Amino acid sequence: MKNTRRCPKCGGTEIIKIPGKAGAYGAGNNIPAGFTNFSAVLVHRYLCCSCGYSEEWIDREDIDTLKRKYGR
Repeated sequence: MKNTRRCPKCGGTEIIKIPGKAGAYGAGNNIPAGFTNFSAVLVHRYLCCSCGYSEEWIDREDIDTLKRKYGR
């Protein structure tokens, strides 16, 4: 949905992005990658307004951070 702007389940095209956020005590839609909220990797959601299907995406530039923290 992020790239096609079309829902893979119903074909809907009204897609909204819900940005990830890192709040106090780890609240929000994020993955901890260090000791503070400033190092959290944000997880963005894409939602189909027709059927409610959603996907979660991480920005490409944050993937290396997660590989270093959680990789083999």
